Amino acid sequence: MATDNPAAEPGPQSLAFSPATAVQNLYAAIGQALADAAKNAAAAQQQGNVVAQAATTEGLATLFSVDTATLGLASKEELGKGLAKAKAGLARGKPR
Repeated sequence: MATDNPAAEPGPQSLAFSPATAVQNLYAAIGQALADAAKNAAAAQQQGNVVAQAATTEGLATLFSVDTATLGLASKEELGKGLAKAKAGLARGKPR
């Protein structure tokens, strides 16, 4: 390396530290990659829990609404019978 500034030239001490610096940078990169992987795994697990909770909520709402819908249809049918009897009685001129 030919420069006019002797401070810019690598000295024997800086060359001696180069392998250690390279390993340090490698370990830092590996550590960052593992930290990112753990963070992504935690985020994916949380997202999965949200989806599972939403599915459970929808499933329970469906189960509970089946009972309500059945009751509503039965009530409508019974009320319809009573209304038909009342109309028939009114048509004959008799109050119920």
